[in-house]
Order: sequence, then C-alpha cells, then structure tokens
Amino acid sequence: MKKLLMLGMVAVLAFACSQPDKKQQLDELKKKQQEIAGQIELLETELKADGSFAASKDSKPVEISTVTISNFDHFIEIQGTVKADDEVIVPSETGGSIVRIFVKEGDFVKAGQILAELDSEILKKSLDEIKTGYEMANTVYERQKRLWDQQVGSEIQFLQAKSNKESLENRMATVQEQIDKTRIKSPISGSVESVPVKVGQMTAPGSPVAMVVNFSKVKVEAELAESYSSKVKVGNMVVVHFPDVNEDIESKISFTGKFINPVNRTFTIEVPLTQSKVEYRVNMVAVVKINDYKNEAAISVPVNVIQNSKSGKYVFLAKASGSNFVASKQVVELGQIYDGMAEITSGLSAGDKIISQGYQMVNDGQIVTFVQ
Repeated sequence: MKKLLMLGMVAVLAFACSQPDKKQQLDELKKKQQEIAGQIELLETELKADGSFAASKDSKPVEISTVTISNFDHFIEIQGTVKADDEVIVPSETGGSIVRIFVKEGDFVKAGQILAELDSEILKKSLDEIKTGYEMANTVYERQKRLWDQQVGSEIQFLQAKSNKESLENRMATVQEQIDKTRIKSPISGSVESVPVKVGQMTAPGSPVAMVVNFSKVKVEAELAESYSSKVKVGNMVVVHFPDVNEDIESKISFTGKFINPVNRTFTIEVPLTQSKVEYRVNMVAVVKINDYKNEAAISVPVNVIQNSKSGKYVFLAKASGSNFVASKQVVELGQIYDGMAEITSGLSAGDKIISQGYQMVNDGQIVTFVQ
C-alpha cells in the first residue's frame, strides 16, 4: 500500500513539472507587447516626418478657404432722419380770425404766395379814414407850399401843413403794413405739407398756419457720439441705407456740428441726398454708415474662425506635409473688425489655406482631409 501511495505522488510531481509557468508566460507576452508598441510609434513618427503616412481613422474632415488680399472698410453706423433743406412752419404775424384759406395739403406754392387771410375789415376802415384826412392835409400843404414859394404867409404855417401831411402818410403806411400782415404768405417755394387751421379759427401772433417743404434739396441729419469727433470729418464717404425700401445711396458728409449737446454728448452731422429710386419723406428713417477706416490691401478672415488661447488669438491653417495636410496653429494679430470680418495685421499671407469649417475639432499637427 505504501508503495502504491509513493508511486502516485511521484506521478503528480512529474506531471506538475511538465506544465509551463503561466505567470512567467504572461510577463513575457506583456514585455513583447511593449516592445511592439514602441516599434509602431517609432515607425509612425518617421513616416509622418517624411509625409508618407496615409490618412488614418484619426484624420479630421475640414473645409478650407484660401486667404486673399482685398479691400477692408470699417463703418460707423448710426440712425438718422430725412430733412428737407428748406422746411418752414409758416406762422401768423398778427392775431385775428381766419376768413380765407387758399391752399390745402399737397398743393405746390411759390415764394410770396398767399396761404391764408385774417379778418382785416377794421384796419381797412381805419385806413379809409386816414386817407380822407390825408387828402385834406395834402391840399392844405400844397397851398401853403405855393404861398411859401411866393414868400407869402409864415414859415410856421408851412411847416405845420407839411408835418400834418407826413404824419398821415406814416399812419397810412403803418396801417397798410398791418393789413399786409393779415395776408399770410409762404416765404419759400415748395409743397404744402400741413394746414392745421380752419376758417373762423382765432390765431395769435406766432401761431402755425401751414408747413411748407421744398424737396429740391434733401439731406439726412444724425446725432453722433462725442467720441467720434476726431474721426468723422467733412468729406468722409457715407452709405445711406433706407431699411423700409432696402435701398442704398452713396454720399459724403457736408456738415459736422461744432456744438456738443451737453445732455447726450452728441454732435450733428448732415449728409446731402441725390435723386434716386427712394421717394424721400420728411422724418423718414435712414441708417448712416460712415466710412472711418479703409485698407485697400488687407487680409481679412471671418471672426468666427479666430480662437483664443493664453498665447493670444490664433487660427488653424492646413499645411502640406508630404502627400497629406496637417492642421497648424497660427497666432495672428487683429486690426479693425466689421460686419463679421476681422482685419489681420500679422500672421497670415495671401495663399494660406485657413480651416473655415471643422476648426473646433482639430488639434495642432493633426492630419486633415478636405471636404467640399
């Protein structure tokens, strides 16, 4: 029995010695894996360096645009209103009751044309009385003058007759002027835009009777912030945009105010308008775009492709690397920004291929493929 037991133990030990050490095998395989991974990484690095490494699953599809040299304009945009060069509210120069209105809205009138008339009956009767007295005074004066010329009569009588005549002449002129003021006349030629009075209505001196506008010369007035006073000058190019009719008109600034409004710290500018498809109306809204900066040989890119980092602002370029293209981080310096475009003053050259779509998904040095 003991012999049989001993033979069994010897057999088990022999079988165990014949099996390989699994832990040792595992360690050897891991060592080989590390060696192979190192060799793969070394080969990929060498292939990338000479450009013969084909795009892999890690490459990113992007869209590119070629950098070109073009004009870059910066505009200051403010809202203005259309004004007629001659725009007059015609007032009543005297008080009284309106007895006649000779015009209506839309009528064209000439300078000096009567728009309305006030009641002047009392003044006319007063003038008739003065004329009657004047005729008598003038007859007396003529007789006294003939006698005085013949050295007959006294000088006092002649001077009194002359004084009476001249006094009545002055009174007639005064009353006639008052009558003339009851006839309200247009000081300019133009279109009657409003007549805010009616027959029978009482007016006071200075009360508006009509509004006359001459549209032969039209302009846009706008208020500009004081901070632009050193940039905006007479002669600056301007684009006037009418949003209601979607029309643009090019012009130049003809006037810049020298007075800063102390309430809102603005000054006035004026821009003349030429004839166009736009039917101008007083107080029509217009957007004034003032060209305060121009670069005829600028490099500009969309603002959205510019990214920020600790080292500054940058964009991604697609640069050739052998038979492939890789994303390359390029630091840039900005100039003016307007209408979604940024002027690049440093960092880019004409012909550079900038990544315009997909730039958020790439890393510096990553292989990229182009899509339409």
